[in-house]
Amino acid sequence: MRKSLVMAAVVLIAATGCGGGTGDTTGAASPTDKADTTAPAAHHLTVTSPAYRDGGTVPRRFTCDGADISPPIDLAGVPAGTRSLAVTVRDLDAPGGTFTHWLIRDIAANTRRLSAGAHPRGAVEGRNSFGRTGYSGPCPPHGDHPHRYVLTVYATDRRPLLSPGTSPGASPDTSPEDLRRALSGHTLATGTLTGRYGR
Repeated sequence: MRKSLVMAAVVLIAATGCGGGTGDTTGAASPTDKADTTAPAAHHLTVTSPAYRDGGTVPRRFTCDGADISPPIDLAGVPAGTRSLAVTVRDLDAPGGTFTHWLIRDIAANTRRLSAGAHPRGAVEGRNSFGRTGYSGPCPPHGDHPHRYVLTVYATDRRPLLSPGTSPGASPDTSPEDLRRALSGHTLATGTLTGRYGR
């Protein structure tokens, strides 16, 4: 009888250990595991700005309360084989959900710096969530806690192929969803720079 109880306990402990190792019950681990099986992981780009550090405050000049121009950014770690760069800026804390402040694509692959207020030659800017083409800076509601503004740079292995209505040279209606679909499976590396701004 004692031998049977010991054997049952060993089986129970072994079963519990296998269940924890599947990843199915970890929550956050499952999506990552699935993503890794469908596409290779992108390399990491280093994105910095002389205007503010990662996690720092976006200077007034680059917001709706100032000159409302895009911030300067520097890039490092752009991988070989990159054919094009794209940039988005999104407010993760907007009351109505994620809000896009900037969407620009077809930036030359050899670009390593964008100056303040840059409009890179040959690049195409899409329509932001304000309904304007180009950059519109942080402009959170008065009294809100500082919002997080995430600037993301994508290095891609081709120029984004979009629908006829959003083709190069005629794409003021390009949306973040259009860009994400176009870059799916073609992103070699990404990097982010997060700034905060409140009013």
